[in-house]
Amino acid sequence: MTESAAFEFVGDWSGQLVATAIHAGHDLRPEVAALMSLDDDSRLREEDPFTDVIGALAPARVVVRRSRFEVDLNRPRRGAVYRRPDDAWGLDIWRDTTLPEEVVAGSLDVYDSFYEALGRRLDELARRGPFVVYDVHSYNHRRDGAEAAPEPEADNPEVNLGTGSLDDRFRGVADAFAGALAQERVDGHRIDVRENVKFEGRALAWFVHDRYPGVGCCLALEFRKSFMDEWTGTPSTERLGDLQRALAATHAPVLQALEALR
Repeated sequence: MTESAAFEFVGDWSGQLVATAIHAGHDLRPEVAALMSLDDDSRLREEDPFTDVIGALAPARVVVRRSRFEVDLNRPRRGAVYRRPDDAWGLDIWRDTTLPEEVVAGSLDVYDSFYEALGRRLDELARRGPFVVYDVHSYNHRRDGAEAAPEPEADNPEVNLGTGSLDDRFRGVADAFAGALAQERVDGHRIDVRENVKFEGRALAWFVHDRYPGVGCCLALEFRKSFMDEWTGTPSTERLGDLQRALAATHAPVLQALEALR
């Protein structure tokens, strides 16, 4: 396996809106891949493939190429490397019970490099005024098996808007986002958007809100994997396109709400 760039920053960073896809990656460093017992399909099932596609119309984007099974950028640093099954949905990840510390250190280097580089980019936005980050993720809703019924929609919104660490100053921004997205249609129906039903946002949101209090707004977005078959990894191109356009339709109202804070 050839080692790839861990992450990249793309697009036009002269504005105040950024989309990230920090769990979209599937790549591993060769030394990590050599130690892993988990097969590719099981790993892909817990990653967030195509979240970079959903956010691709944002003007500025952050795309992570490395798998969360190498380093999870949405967990605190101390838990960013999965060591035991309890860290990762009970999955048996490693061939040996103890990861070599030099491998862990290499993964944490990726973590540190990511947040250092992201901070430099967001510092520029913060100097211009309030900004918003769309932290795009996805989540499984068919964990009982490929042939089993999906989990109840009552507990599994199409889009979960995580605002657990959001400053009250940005309430209008969150409401503008939810209102705009809920007007968009996928498969002939309006998108079901609900707040903090399953997820409230984690390390990336905490980073933005702690480093840029009152200036940085991170909306943690979890798209239910109804845009793909989570057991085969096969996406619906039509649904992905609908979600991509729907998310882009929130840009203008969100930026308008952001501008009102100046």
